[in-house]
Amino acid sequence: MSYSRINASAATLTKNRTEDSISPNSGMCATCIDGCIGMCEIGKSAYRGHEVIYPQPFGVITTAAEKEYPVDYSHFNIMGTAVGAHGIEADSDKAVFPAVSLETTFGHDNGIKFKLPIMIPGIGSTNIAKNNWEGLAIGTALSGTGLTIGENVVGMDPESVIKNGRVVDTVDLKRRVQLFTDHQRDGYGAIVVQANIEDTRLGVQEYAIEKLGVQCVELKWGQGAKNIGGEVKIKDLKKAQFLYERGYIVLPDPTDPSVIDAFEKGAFTEFERHSRVGMVTEESFAQRVEELRAAGAKYVFLKTGAYRPADLARAVKFSSKYKIDLLTVDGAGGGTGMSPWRMMNEWGMPPVEIHSLLYHYAKRLDDAGEYVPPLTVAGGFTFEDQMFKGLALCAPYSKLVGMARSPIAAAMVGKTIGKTIDEHQVPVYVERFGHSIDKIFVTASHLRKELGDDEFERIPTGAIGLYTYYERLAQGLRQMMAGSRKFALEYMSRDDLAALTPEAAEISGIKYVMDVDKDEVDKILGC
Repeated sequence: MSYSRINASAATLTKNRTEDSISPNSGMCATCIDGCIGMCEIGKSAYRGHEVIYPQPFGVITTAAEKEYPVDYSHFNIMGTAVGAHGIEADSDKAVFPAVSLETTFGHDNGIKFKLPIMIPGIGSTNIAKNNWEGLAIGTALSGTGLTIGENVVGMDPESVIKNGRVVDTVDLKRRVQLFTDHQRDGYGAIVVQANIEDTRLGVQEYAIEKLGVQCVELKWGQGAKNIGGEVKIKDLKKAQFLYERGYIVLPDPTDPSVIDAFEKGAFTEFERHSRVGMVTEESFAQRVEELRAAGAKYVFLKTGAYRPADLARAVKFSSKYKIDLLTVDGAGGGTGMSPWRMMNEWGMPPVEIHSLLYHYAKRLDDAGEYVPPLTVAGGFTFEDQMFKGLALCAPYSKLVGMARSPIAAAMVGKTIGKTIDEHQVPVYVERFGHSIDKIFVTASHLRKELGDDEFERIPTGAIGLYTYYERLAQGLRQMMAGSRKFALEYMSRDDLAALTPEAAEISGIKYVMDVDKDEVDKILGC
């Protein structure tokens, strides 16, 4: 069985000529014919070269791998029970699913509180993030959840003011923070400012702490989509030159006269801006944590990607030793920006494997009496069943589920529906629910009542889309937790899951479904 698709994908706008007859190892057509115009990835690479490395069209898509991993979260089932209740009185009139609490607190003083266990990790300088930030920030704030401003936002902002290599004023970062804080309710949720090596050199986090009042900052080692730094494409020559002068890696060199000539003649239409990869050492990590706390950061987080197990162990150990307030571990397979397509499919630790190791590493430290940081599990989560499984797999250490592509999708759909309402062109698929915001969005009446008419009218439909999507996740998760008789997140445990295959059981340490409750069964049967 092949787990990967090769040489043709909607992500790279390529396809095979003989779609029903393809070599499984190479992905090539079984008969590659002289005279073909090159619709496959090999063929397109023959005339567009490195451009075909990346998913297309850039700037209006998010992307996830097509690779089918041998084990994924669908290989586990949630175990319910007919007995008792945890976190509420075992009374049928009280133990109803709306009574399930999804609130969670974390941080060294438990000072961060979320209404729902959801964090959007690392939405940075890509167009897809910038163009949907209004919906993401306001929707997150209204939901009482978390949102991370990702890497390179300041460096990419032409209106940022940088003096002596340090940022002293911004437009984009300031806007992103304020859109969240202006709509935050009752102190729920958090806006987080992340930094890569370029951001650190610019002093982005110190600026966010001192000038914007940001309390949560995050160190970034990587993400699940790729094992290199952040990337975007630039269509404007002047902006490419501007970023080159700011110190970014820009390909091809936008100051080279021959490159400028080729661009102006239309030989290519986009430059690539790349970030450098960081070099992790314990000494530099400890120093940076100390610097951020000295600068006034109330909470310091760490996000790491789908690197090899030794790097995961470093992340867990360093987070323990230096009392990190939240550790996010992102499994391979997805991304919100310009990750190389083959890299996204073929590198890194898949979610179930890396999260299983994460649990075991955390437990080893816990058993040794060492501090275990609160955990966020990330990597392809979209619905309430997956949320339940991710939280249970790493219980009792997991606090949040990280999701990016699905919240962006919800915000984009909400935004698009709003445009169709304004243009009086609501699609047939949607108009069966009505032609107004109040009729189409099922949470609109609730939000209008909570916010009041004036404030509600100012809320963008992208934010309502995200809020409504989260409302669905919350209700679905409450139903599943009630079925397992767990009425608060703190009561979730690995025993709430069963592995459907011996391989899933071996990898995760979760019991195989036929072995669940064996001891209790023997006691019940008594023979």
